[in-house]
Amino acid sequence: MASTAELLPLLPVKRPMKAFLTRVFTWWNGQTFGTQFWTWLYGELVGEDEFGNRYYRTRGGRIDPTLHFERRWVIYNGYADPTTVPPSWHGWLHHTVDIPPTDETYRARAWQKPHRPNLTGTPAAYRPSGSTLAQGRRPKATGDYKPWTPGR
Repeated sequence: MASTAELLPLLPVKRPMKAFLTRVFTWWNGQTFGTQFWTWLYGELVGEDEFGNRYYRTRGGRIDPTLHFERRWVIYNGYADPTTVPPSWHGWLHHTVDIPPTDETYRARAWQKPHRPNLTGTPAAYRPSGSTLAQGRRPKATGDYKPWTPGR
């Protein structure tokens, strides 16, 4: 049986002050207090997607007098990654379609691809064969390169 001292590093550490400051000063780690307050005052939940993102609009579908259309927004589940918005919700968010996917039987088109996260900056990022970060060695020049010289 493991002792408490051995299990301590495995237990999740709650840091309420860090969580509070993160919600106050960062927008990319989820909703801020301002967004939460705005949503509570004026928002109406429309639906949720398979990634846990929640979609809102102005309560009752009211038209904003300054924008002349209803406001629509998303609160991301965790890190704010716009690539996690599925095509069906993207069309609704950008006023391409008026009916949210929750109110209709939406079927994805053949050309709509499933979500793939942005891998830039990770070891799984795409690296073309000529990249210095690609696996292996860079191929030698083939002789088809002609440098520019001034006056020619």
